Amino acid sequence: MPGFAIYRLPHENHATLVQQTDGEPAKLFSCTELNGKSGFVVAPFEVRSDQPILLIRPDKVENYTRGQYTRGQERCVIPAMGLHNVPDPVCNRGHYAIDFANFHSQLVGGAFRKIVLSRCVEEETAGPIDPVSLFDTACTLYPRMFIALVWTQKSGCWLTATPEVLLENKGGNHWQTIALAGTMKLEGEQLAGEGETVNWTTKNIQEQRYVATYIAECLEQFTSDFQEDGPYASRAANLVHLRSDFNFTLPSADRLGDLLLALHPTPAVCGLPKRDAFQFIVRNEHTPRRYYSGFMGPLGGQDTHLYVSLRCMNIEANHYHLYAGGGLLKDSTMEQEWQETEAKLETMRKCIAIRNT
Repeated sequence: MPGFAIYRLPHENHATLVQQTDGEPAKLFSCTELNGKSGFVVAPFEVRSDQPILLIRPDKVENYTRGQYTRGQERCVIPAMGLHNVPDPVCNRGHYAIDFANFHSQLVGGAFRKIVLSRCVEEETAGPIDPVSLFDTACTLYPRMFIALVWTQKSGCWLTATPEVLLENKGGNHWQTIALAGTMKLEGEQLAGEGETVNWTTKNIQEQRYVATYIAECLEQFTSDFQEDGPYASRAANLVHLRSDFNFTLPSADRLGDLLLALHPTPAVCGLPKRDAFQFIVRNEHTPRRYYSGFMGPLGGQDTHLYVSLRCMNIEANHYHLYAGGGLLKDSTMEQEWQETEAKLETMRKCIAIRNT
């Protein structure tokens, strides 16, 4: 099977299946190649010859109301998956401590204002869990998030439940992107709200402001008509982030690939200065990110809904490689950052636990 994606937009009660019926998804090696294209995009953090941007051609597009997409899974059956594509070794606490010391020393030395450190863990079950049922569980658990299940021969199978918009059409020539950074875990009575009672630390406020400033500078290259609203607390599962919305107009959608090249990867998943932080991450992180912290979603004029691939996992038979990261500043501590990644990993761990009972 060439490839498919099934996704559900935040707060929607239906999912959409996008399926390519023959051939392989297009392999692209720069975001600029997305100019004028349409389909479902699966982009990695680092584009390489063996890790391209993939564009699933929308030969078949079908909508399913809640509950129907699990019954429609015969249309998007994932081929039997052995362990042919297992990622590099996972990152345990010892590996993470070494990475943290390396990354943090660059902040102290002034090489970066911010840099994002991620890690990968492996979960295993006695037998495989149907990936479409995991998608269904994620839709139930996380109504505020963009949920997507994607399979291609090149990328393997990925499930994401992400709160971060990279680029989204809001109708006509109106567009939106967001600056999402800073993370606090909701506990006790806070779980009844949207995070409005959280006391944000200076580190979280500063981290989010770095991202917002960068996005504003990117948008200035493409439009003079944009507005920032925020920051405000935005809940995602049992976590809350600081979010600013950037609403803007574009004269046409012909240069979306150019805009994506400027935005991706944002400092929310990379760092500042962006180019130097990106190269440092690629050379020094214990586990390559692959399609984690890239982006995915439908692309095509007013149907464009692209999200950063966060809170995600790569599924290989009964092995699940979960990814999470956090932004480091000079005053970050290893224990706090480790606990933040643990909280983010819980998003996918909960889906596995529910389906594994």
